[in-house]
Order: sequence, then structure tokens, then C-alpha cells
Amino acid sequence: MEFWAMVAHESDSGIVLTRQQVDEDFLGPGDVTIKVHYSSANFKDGLAITPGGGVVRKYPIIPGIDITGEVVSSEDDDFAPGDLVVAHGYDIGVSHNGGFAEYARVPADWVVKLDGLSTRDAAALGTAGFTAALSVQGLLDRELTPEAGPVLVTGATGGVGSVAIDILSGLGFEVIASTGKTDAADLLAELGANDVIGRLPADPDATLRPLTKAAWAGAVDSVGGKSLAYILSAIGYGGAVAVSGLTGGSELPTTVMPFILRGVALLGIDSAYVPSDKRRALWARLGNDLRPQHLSTIEHLSPITDAEQVLRSIQSGTHSGRTVFGVAGEF
Repeated sequence: MEFWAMVAHESDSGIVLTRQQVDEDFLGPGDVTIKVHYSSANFKDGLAITPGGGVVRKYPIIPGIDITGEVVSSEDDDFAPGDLVVAHGYDIGVSHNGGFAEYARVPADWVVKLDGLSTRDAAALGTAGFTAALSVQGLLDRELTPEAGPVLVTGATGGVGSVAIDILSGLGFEVIASTGKTDAADLLAELGANDVIGRLPADPDATLRPLTKAAWAGAVDSVGGKSLAYILSAIGYGGAVAVSGLTGGSELPTTVMPFILRGVALLGIDSAYVPSDKRRALWARLGNDLRPQHLSTIEHLSPITDAEQVLRSIQSGTHSGRTVFGVAGEF
């Protein structure tokens, strides 16, 4: 069987993403073969086509860390032809061929059967939405309630931030959205943000204090760096920050003060290697009580052949929301 794929190749001029036909052997090992309906655009996919991006171990590779579609064959009893599924994380799109192709094949432990979500909705959520849900779940596990006070969400127009706002608002939390995009206030309000503020700290050159006046009961942060240090200093007693990104840098210039004087918890969020039982349970909640109500507001549908252009916009910081790539019938 031959089919179409977007394949990333190394060349003397960099990494190029080309449309080409491949055969079934190109997919590599796995228990479940999926006819791909949709994939999506993620920061990690952008790194996969960036020289020195540091995520792909060997080229050529089919990028696309998110896969949604229909099972066409399975060697595992948990899945049968016709099942609608999502697969993401693990090595997908970095050392195992991903979702930018008409077909994908992955180990059964990486696959989740969809319940309450269409394949398009699952792609709109994807890794970013799953990470947002993990972040919210982390705050809930710390017994954070709407009565505790407002929750801050940084990187608010990005995939993680926008879905986190939607979920938190749906659970009744007061949400404060932080973004550097001055024209995004109306969109963020539509997602459920009660207030929109700029990037933090407001003065990036100011010396950070170990503690400042408590402003938020918790936070979902995808920025890291100095911004995260400032946020930690302003979390109220017993609060928590779920952090999943480092667009603001990997260093954390803070002190132990927020942790030992206010009992603040710093929750590291990794979505790639969540065990399959927890992964499947959280996806079930995303189709139920954690289901975002405004996915159509943040979703943009593009053909898979536009993937390189969209990924470059993510790398340049001009992208917002969630771009879903239509795969079936788009080659």
C-alpha cells in the first residue's frame, strides 16, 4: 500500500517538509494502524522542522505529534477496525512517524479510544489541550476551588493557555489571562477570562522580590523563566502553579520563600509519558466534565499541505489558538 505523507528531510539548506508518497513499511512498528483524519500544529512540530530544534533524532520523519482517526487494523484486543481514536505523546513525531500522513501506526499503549469527542475535536485539543487538562487536574488535586480566588493563566492565546481558560471558566473559576498580544482581549473574554493583563512581570527589568502581595490562588503557566518566578511570589497561601512550558526561558530565578512561607506548590506537567490508564481516564473527562465549551472559537482548520507555513508562524510567535490539519482527502 502506498499513501501520501508530509516528510521532513535534512538538506544542506536546512530541514524541508515535502509532500511525497511512501509505502506501509515506512511507518515502522506498532500494534494499531490508523487512517488519519486530523492532526494539529504544535510548538514541538515546529522544532521538528527547525535546524538544531533538538527533538528529532533521525531524519527523514513524518512529523505530527497528534494523531486522530479511525482504526483500520489492530493486533491488540482493546481496539477494533472502525474505532475512533487519538494518539499523542511518547515518541510520536520525533522518533516515530506521526500524524502528517494518510496513515499512522503506533503501539496500542499510545492509543486512546474516543468517548464524547469527534476526531476533529480531539485534534483541536491534541497535546496542548491534554496538557491544559493535566494542569487543571493538578490544581484540582491540590483541592483548589473557585472560592479560593482567581487563577492566572499565562501564554493565554497559545494552545495550552486558551484551553486552560476555557476549562477553568467552565468549572466556575475566576480566570485572569496574561498575554503580550494587546488585540486578544475580546477573544480571551469569549473563552471565559474575567480579566486580561499583559506579560509578567510588567517591568521585565525590575528586580524580583522573593514575595509580593498575594494576587492569585493558583496558576497555569506555559512561559517559565522570570515570569514564573514572579508568579510564584504572588501566589496566595496554599496555592499552586502548574508549569508546562519554557518560552520565557529555562532558568528560574526564585527563592524558597514562596514554598516555605506560603506553602506554594510547583507542579511540573509532562504530557508525553503519562501512563496509558491515566491518559485514557483524562481523555474521558475531556469528553465529559472537563470538556471545553469554546473549541470552535480557538480552532482554525487548514489542509495538511499548509503545515510548514503554519509551523513557521508558531516558531515566529505570530500564531494563536489551535490549528487543526485536515488530512483525509487533503493530499
